Amino acid sequence: MKKLLLLLTIFLFILAGCSQEKETTGNEKAQDNAQEVITLKVASLIPPMTEILDIVKPKLAEQSINLEMVVLGDNVQPNTALAAGEVDANFFQHVPYMEQFNRSNDANLVPIVPIYFANYGTYSKEYNSMDELPEESVIAIANDISNIDRSLTLLAQHGEITLKEKTDNYYTIADIVENPKNYKFAEVDLLMLARMYDDADAVIMTPAYAAPLGLTPKSDALLTEGSENDFAITLIARKDNAESEAIQKLAEAMTSPEVREFLEKNYEETAIPAF
Repeated sequence: MKKLLLLLTIFLFILAGCSQEKETTGNEKAQDNAQEVITLKVASLIPPMTEILDIVKPKLAEQSINLEMVVLGDNVQPNTALAAGEVDANFFQHVPYMEQFNRSNDANLVPIVPIYFANYGTYSKEYNSMDELPEESVIAIANDISNIDRSLTLLAQHGEITLKEKTDNYYTIADIVENPKNYKFAEVDLLMLARMYDDADAVIMTPAYAAPLGLTPKSDALLTEGSENDFAITLIARKDNAESEAIQKLAEAMTSPEVREFLEKNYEETAIPAF
């Protein structure tokens, strides 16, 4: 009987030890999972794009996602970096611009969710209306093909020029069939548009580039575009990671009531929510 009790005691001791070991191992795994943080690199350029990413960063941190914003210096690098896998997403462009990049670079960038419409407008330092612009005025526009299309469409929308029927993806200067005032177009890099405000008779640009000059669409633009268009500033990823949990959580955070409230409070007429 004593031997039986001894064996039973030893067995219970071993069993308790195994159970404790399993519990310890389970707790360690749970802690490891809780501490596992995914870093999500997102390329961007200027406010309010960068401000929106700053807003959602704490919310993503609560979900174990470390949002690392990569601020780049021109409107080519964010797509190049994304296509090369150097970043996981970018937030600076509209879909037509992305599509042109895909065609030109055999890339597979895809739109995730539109965030806001940047109210495109025509601005002039010297003139208060399009009627005041003299013959052969120089109008500065962005030199990438999607924004050339957008600029010409804006002018055509308001009857300043007439474009032939679109047969390609984008309008070009060659598609102008009527130009009553014989406007001249200075095509410059997107980030140079604000500098052209002093040199050209008029400049067509988004609020992001007009704002540093103290200009707003409602108060200062000679012509505006509004929100009935395909040019919403959009969160972009790659085809291979578009459905990933981290990208989807980022999209959810960027279309939250907090972001909408921020845009409506701080950018009422220049960044109209698209969600």
